[in-house]
Amino acid sequence: MPYEVDARELYEALARCEGAQTYETIVAPWLDQAQSGYRAWLATAGGFGSWWAEKETEPEGQHLVRELYALHRVSDRLLLTFQPPSGEPRSPDPLPSLSEGEYLDAFTALGMSPFRDGDAFDPFLHEIAEVEQADDPHAPIEITEVLWPGLMLGRLLFNRSGVRIRAGVEHAQRGVADRSPLYWSFLRRHRPTVDLSQGWGSNSQWRTDFRLDYRTPAGDRLNVTGNRPIDGNADLHPDHPNNLSPEERLLTPGVRRELLRHRCLLRMPEAADALAGSPGWERDLMPFGWRLPGSEA
Repeated sequence: MPYEVDARELYEALARCEGAQTYETIVAPWLDQAQSGYRAWLATAGGFGSWWAEKETEPEGQHLVRELYALHRVSDRLLLTFQPPSGEPRSPDPLPSLSEGEYLDAFTALGMSPFRDGDAFDPFLHEIAEVEQADDPHAPIEITEVLWPGLMLGRLLFNRSGVRIRAGVEHAQRGVADRSPLYWSFLRRHRPTVDLSQGWGSNSQWRTDFRLDYRTPAGDRLNVTGNRPIDGNADLHPDHPNNLSPEERLLTPGVRRELLRHRCLLRMPEAADALAGSPGWERDLMPFGWRLPGSEA
C-alpha cells in the first residue's frame, strides 16, 4: 500500500468496534492520518480516462481500484443505520452510530461530492431500497423519499443514493426490486448482496475490483472494466466458459441491461420457472464482467 492508511484497516476497525461515537473514536482519527497524498491518489480515479486500463499491468492502478473497493465497503457499513430492517426473525446486526452529516464529512474529506437528487428516478444515481406498489401496473417509477445520500468522485460514481419509490408492477415489483440480491455491493441491512469478495479468505477478499461507472458529457459509461459482452460472444460456443451461462441466457437482453443499470432484478424474470430448476441461481449469477456494445455505451 503506497500510503500510511488504507480502507481495509478502517473497515475492520468499524467491524470490531461498532457503537456509540463511531465517528469520533474510529473514523475521525483515520481521516487525520489520510493526508493530502491519499486524497490526491483517490482523485486520479475521478477522471474518465485510461488509468483503469493499466490496472492489470501497473501496480499503482491495481492498488487504486482495490482501495476504492475497500472504501466502498466502509461506506456500505456506515450506511446500515439509514436502511430499512430486513424483516427476518433474527437479531439485527449491530448498527454504527453515525449521523448523515458525519457520513458526509468522512467522504467529502476524501474529495467526494454528495448528492441527494430526489426528483426524477435515475438508476445511475439511485438505488431502490423500498417499493410501494402503485395500483396502476404501468405507473412509472417515482421517488417518494431519499433515505441516504449518494457520492461522486469527480465523474466516477462512488455510491448511489438510496430511495423509496412508488411504481407499477410493470416497472418495479415489490419484493424483487427491493429484496432480491443486490450485485456489486458487500453489505445491506434489508437484502442479500453479491460481490466477488464473497467466499474468499480474509486476505484474498480484499483483492476485489471496484465497479467503475462514469457520467461523462458523452453519456454514461457503465462497468468500464467489463470484459464479457452482455449478449454473449457469437464466435464462441454457447457453452464456452467465457460465454454467457445457461442462467444468463434465460434472462432476456432487456432484463440483462436492467440488471447492469440497476444492479438488481426489477421483476421476476419471464423464465422464472426454468430458473427455479437451478436453486441459488441469483447468487451464482456472474454479471460482474458484463459490457454493453459500443453502440449502447
